[in-house]
Amino acid sequence: MYLFFFMFMMSILFYLLGLYLYYLELSIMFEWLMFNFNSLNMEMMILLDWIVCLFVSVVMLISSMIMLYSMVYMGQDIYINRFISLLNLFIFSMILMVMSPNLISILFGWDGLGLSSYCLVIYYQNYVSFNSGMVTVLCNRLGDVGLLMSISLVFMYGSWNMSFLLEYKGGVIMLMILIAGLTKSAQIPFSVWLPLAMAAPTPVSALVHSSTLVTAGVYLLFRFNSFLISFEVKNLLLYISVFTMFMAGLMANFEMDLKKIIALSTLSQLGLMMMILSLGLKFLAFYHLLTHAVFKSLLFMCAGIMIHFMDNNQDIRFYGMLNEYVPFTMMSFYVSSLALMGFPFLSGFYSKDLIMEMIYMMNFNIFIISFIILSVMFTVSYSLRLIYYIFFSEFKWISLNNIKENMLMNISMFMLLSLSIFGGAMFFWICFFDNYFIFISLSMKLLTLFFMIMGILLVNLMYMKNLIQIYILTYFFSSMWMLNFLFLWIYKPFLSMGIKGFKMDMEWVEFIEKDLALKFMENIKLNLNQHSMYMYLFIIIMIFLIIFLM
Repeated sequence: MYLFFFMFMMSILFYLLGLYLYYLELSIMFEWLMFNFNSLNMEMMILLDWIVCLFVSVVMLISSMIMLYSMVYMGQDIYINRFISLLNLFIFSMILMVMSPNLISILFGWDGLGLSSYCLVIYYQNYVSFNSGMVTVLCNRLGDVGLLMSISLVFMYGSWNMSFLLEYKGGVIMLMILIAGLTKSAQIPFSVWLPLAMAAPTPVSALVHSSTLVTAGVYLLFRFNSFLISFEVKNLLLYISVFTMFMAGLMANFEMDLKKIIALSTLSQLGLMMMILSLGLKFLAFYHLLTHAVFKSLLFMCAGIMIHFMDNNQDIRFYGMLNEYVPFTMMSFYVSSLALMGFPFLSGFYSKDLIMEMIYMMNFNIFIISFIILSVMFTVSYSLRLIYYIFFSEFKWISLNNIKENMLMNISMFMLLSLSIFGGAMFFWICFFDNYFIFISLSMKLLTLFFMIMGILLVNLMYMKNLIQIYILTYFFSSMWMLNFLFLWIYKPFLSMGIKGFKMDMEWVEFIEKDLALKFMENIKLNLNQHSMYMYLFIIIMIFLIIFLM
């Protein structure tokens, strides 16, 4: 309970500080010189501007509500203290990454996110969790390699601070940072780990897929956006993000696992944010990141309550008429689903409608525009399909039900429910009201609404009337276009090399090391005289002093 109050008060404090810095157009940077070597300075930096304060405020608010939610949801778990500690490490790593303009301190938060997310994915110790955790950590390590290579390249410019790279005229560093952002935000071809990460407890999913782990890649490219739009990698990011958005929306229409459907919707929205970043509209992407974080965390919390009441069954074909048992939870679920679709005057409407209008103003070919509009239509169709299975179908579970709502869970969801209704307008009027001017025709303005209606008709034809049954293609669409098997082929040689290396270390390397050590001891002769003993002691002390001073 103390953690909840602390995070909630810090959220209010950072929000007020963000407003103060925004209206005075100020930014604060704390710098600590750890050591310098020739012309290279090793510095620890903390940046506070209105973007950082607003993002940290949203992260703290969602984290505080999830802490309150976890007290009930994970209350019967005997390792609840370990769970809370890992969750705190996860939140601290994200805040460290958000506040850092320095690539080294970004790497500390980046690796802290990777380590704590791996520990949380394998929290329930079974084979599914272990496999999911291994795929998660291997995919994210590819991005870590890209970040490490960018650090080593920036090393040549004399500082790891990204603000000193304004005169940089090359694309290799930006390509490495782009790879890091793509893996952390699960874009094609690194999308496999995001649905598999659903093996973690539901409060972790609500935190990971709303405002922390998967948005770290988006935030990294947001900070480097001025370099991104000046190189040809922006076109690569545009194609990757559009295809990711299309693939995730198509997959969600064939998935039956409740948490994986919501995870795929997160993947679709991440593709939308990456697409906007590739066009140079970074504040619009940041605005959608804030609004998406609120209603997506609420969506996961509602899903967790439903799974909890259904005896950990996540198959939506067993659900139905749950509004008779958990009315407030279902009301929150419907509001967050409508906000995800972009229903007028909910929080998702303000950001998604503005994004689509900005896209209509730009010069795109019909191929890219078609994929973007189809992705919007798929968002409506899978959200309505989920509502249909949960609300309109019959309850197909046990006949004796002891289902009731919890007051603490309802309090935690009520705050996010309020922000899902009013948060988009609030952020828009306070921070984003004067950034964009839009002029499009009436037919272009109504195009998004037309395809949303087409999405409603699509779900009506495919699922409610049962007129279309696509059994042959279902497995192909629900397996992420066979990317799962592709990653098996990629990782199998490395895993087999690791197993062989482990066997070598257990068998013959140990004996070689022992023989080498014996020969070394024979060569330096144990019967040393007093003078040579002092010399060796002096060398050892000097080595320790050099290591300590470094």
